[in-house]
Amino acid sequence: MMRERLKKLLGDVPEDRPIQAELLKQEETDGYRLETLLLDLNGLEQVPAYVALPIDGEGPYPLVVFNHSHGGNYTNGRRELISGSSYLQQPSFASTLTGMGYAVCCIDMWGFHERSGKTESEIVKEMLWQGRVMWGMMLYDNRRMLDYMCSREDIDASRVATLGMSMGGMMAWWLAALDERIKVTVDICGQVDAHTLMKKRGLDHHGFYYYVPGLLKHFTTLEIQAMIAPRPRMSLTGRTDRLTPEEGVVLLADGLREVYRAAGQEEHWQTVMTGGGHMETAEMRARWQGFLAEHL
Repeated sequence: MMRERLKKLLGDVPEDRPIQAELLKQEETDGYRLETLLLDLNGLEQVPAYVALPIDGEGPYPLVVFNHSHGGNYTNGRRELISGSSYLQQPSFASTLTGMGYAVCCIDMWGFHERSGKTESEIVKEMLWQGRVMWGMMLYDNRRMLDYMCSREDIDASRVATLGMSMGGMMAWWLAALDERIKVTVDICGQVDAHTLMKKRGLDHHGFYYYVPGLLKHFTTLEIQAMIAPRPRMSLTGRTDRLTPEEGVVLLADGLREVYRAAGQEEHWQTVMTGGGHMETAEMRARWQGFLAEHL
C-alpha cells in the first residue's frame, strides 16, 4: 500500500509497452565484454545503454544495475560505468563488477550524455506542465531497464543488486524501495535525509531533478527507506560531505537499525562513514565489494 502511494507521488508515467532493443556495438575492452544498446523504454525518446559482461562463461550472471552520478557533468552519463569520474576509485565499476562475476548495466538518465541538449531545469519545467516529475521519470526508465535485463537469458533475475554514487546512490535506494526485484542495495554518498537537509539549508547542494511535489506531506525519508528492509543494504558516506549532512546520516542509521532489528535481519543493514567528503574512498570500495560478495 505504501509503495503504491509513493509511486503516485512520482507523477504520470507512460504505460508499459514491449521494450525494443537494438545492439549497436559489441566489443571486448578492459577485461570484459561491452554492449552498446539503444532501447525504447518509455515510448518518448530512445535510451542509450551499456551492458558489461564477464568474458568467461555465458551466464546466467547475477546483475548489478549501476546508476551514474550527476556531478554537474551532463556529458558523462553512462560513461561513468566504464571510465569513472574524478571522485571515484579506479579501476572502473564495469571492470571491477565484471571481475567479480557480475553483469552490469547503466543507462543515460534524462538530460545526460546522449540524452542531453535540454537543460535539467528545462526538463523539470516541461515535465511539471505535463503532470510528470523528472525523478519519477528517471526511476521509471531504470525500472524498465531492469525489465529488459531480467528478460535476457544471460541474466539471473533472482540475483539483482543496484549501486550508485551521489545522484546514483539516491537512485539506488529509491529503486530498491519501489522494486522488490532488487535484492541488494549499495548507495555511496547518497544518504540524504530531507528534513535534515532543509534544517541545514542544504537544498541548493542538490539539483532540481530530485524534488518530488508533495512528498514530505506523506513520507519521511526513513519511511521510504524502510521499504527496503529486510533486504541487505549498505550505505556509505564521507564524514565531511556537505551533500549528506552527518546529522541526517546518523538519524537514518539509527532508525533503520530499529527497522531491520524488528524484521529479524539486523545484520542486513550496514552503514559506513569514512574520512573524506563527496567521494568514493578506497575504504568504501573495499567495504562494498565485500558486501556484494557476501549477499549477491
